[in-house]
Amino acid sequence: MAATGTQTLTPPRLALRETDGGAVIEPTGDWLLETIGQMDRQVRALERDSGAKALRLDVSGLGRIDTSGAYLLGRPLRQRNDAIPESSITGEHPVAARLIREVHKRMDHCPPEEGPGWGLKTMLERVGAGTEHVLDEAWDTFGFFGRTLMTLGASLLNPSRLRWTPTVHLMETVGINALPIIAALSFFIGAVVAFMGASLLETFGASVFTVDLVGISVLREFGVLITAIMLAGRSDSAFTASIGSMKMQQEIDAMRVIGLNPYEVLVVPRVIACVVMAPLLTLAAMLAGLFGGLLVSWVTLDISPGFFLTRLQNVIDWTHFMVGMSKAPVFGLVIAIIGCRQGMKVGGDVESLGQRTTASVVQAIFMVIVIDALFALMYLEADI
Repeated sequence: MAATGTQTLTPPRLALRETDGGAVIEPTGDWLLETIGQMDRQVRALERDSGAKALRLDVSGLGRIDTSGAYLLGRPLRQRNDAIPESSITGEHPVAARLIREVHKRMDHCPPEEGPGWGLKTMLERVGAGTEHVLDEAWDTFGFFGRTLMTLGASLLNPSRLRWTPTVHLMETVGINALPIIAALSFFIGAVVAFMGASLLETFGASVFTVDLVGISVLREFGVLITAIMLAGRSDSAFTASIGSMKMQQEIDAMRVIGLNPYEVLVVPRVIACVVMAPLLTLAAMLAGLFGGLLVSWVTLDISPGFFLTRLQNVIDWTHFMVGMSKAPVFGLVIAIIGCRQGMKVGGDVESLGQRTTASVVQAIFMVIVIDALFALMYLEADI
């Protein structure tokens, strides 16, 4: 016996009675935080030994109980995340049944432990679960996309609802602040393409075509792709983190309470900033990439800058430039939508914020590559 203040605590006990319909757990004593420390091992053994048998809990002999005791006693009755059935708890007790169900309802249950992951059945289950998750994400993203377009359209019809101050600030963050890193990366990409072209084409005595290779690859693909990937890694994660932090601190709920539309306040400015700045960043990336190719051609192939620019102007059609620029606003729109949607999906803890930020970047880069492939097929069919 132990004593807390003026009350005497009765040590908890656990008995198991076999019946025709399964097994009945019969706890006695006080199941409180101070007394249940030694009972965890018995409850685990009971869970392990009971197997697939139906378990019921008879609380008629139970003394006092608190939330920790309710958690421990309710654990053998849980089956994944299902609610505890009414018939699983029998006997008369003033609070036990209600407390056990309340604790079960409010817990964030861990998913069941996964098996070793081998075998055809497990593989098919994983493929099916992954496919279902991808389809759910795609459907949810389309819904978010539609709602954002409706809000954007309503804001454009009534320009006084557009929030220009945060929009301009986001343009600076998304565009001007990202300009140095995008220009540097594009410069090196253009230099690498020129190096590869010089190494291959010089063998056939056609080193002058390095200019064509650099021009087409940078204008048509690399300039816009580098810009989109950098936006996905830099701005997209920032959108998710900032909106997710506001969601965690219930600032978005507070916006709704005071009559503000979170889509209008948070999503539309980010979409406008990305759609406007993506083409400008792409233009800067193209110029930097061409400059990198020009320098390498000058140093390794002795192609003068004047000849490089003249051949670029005479040989490379403006169509390649327009193809690259046409993709930029689409990439900006998709990246902004994915980043904002993942931010809106953040839960109440830091782990959720990290998971959503990672998912945001992965989805954005995946969609950039998929859309670029679709553009390539479309322009191929159109002979552009």
